[in-house]
Amino acid sequence: MIDDELLLTAVHDTGIRRLQHAYADVVNRRAWPEMEDLFLPEAAVVIDTRKGDPLRLVGGAAVGEFIGSSVAKFSFFEFVILNAHIVFPGGAGAGTAVSRLYMCEHRQDEDSGRWTNAFGLYHDRYAFSVGHWWFAERTYHSLARHAPDLDVFPFPEPAPLHLPGPGTHP
Repeated sequence: MIDDELLLTAVHDTGIRRLQHAYADVVNRRAWPEMEDLFLPEAAVVIDTRKGDPLRLVGGAAVGEFIGSSVAKFSFFEFVILNAHIVFPGGAGAGTAVSRLYMCEHRQDEDSGRWTNAFGLYHDRYAFSVGHWWFAERTYHSLARHAPDLDVFPFPEPAPLHLPGPGTHP
C-alpha cells in the first residue's frame, strides 16, 4: 500500500519537474515574457558563468531579458535538462523544495556557423503557491563550455544548497 506522504511526494515531484520543463520550453522557444509565469516576482537569481563576478537578477522578467540578449547571437539554441535531483526538506506537504539540475546548451553561432556546447548546474529553491510550483531562488554555475577548446570548471564548493540523498531525513 502507498502511504499518503509517498503519494504527496510523487505529485509534488511531478509538479516541480513540470516547472523545470516549462523553463526549458520557454528558453527553447525564446518566449521571454513567459518567464514571469515561472518565477516568484521576488525570486533571487544568481548567474555565475565563471567570467567575472556573478550576475544578480530578481524575477522572471529580468531572467528572460538576460537570457534573450545572451542567446541572440545563436542561429540555433537548445536548452536540455540532463538530470535533476529534487528534495523536500520539510516534507512534501511543506510547500518548499530544493534541487540540483544539470543542463546542456547546444548552440550554433549565427556569424561563424560554429557549433558549441555548454554545461551547467542550477541549485534551485521552489515554493508552492496558488496551486502550482514557482522558482523562488535560482543559482547557476557554468561547469564546462567550448571557448574555442573545452574549458572545464571545478564543481562549485561549497554548494549553495545541501540536498540529502534519497531515504534520508533532514
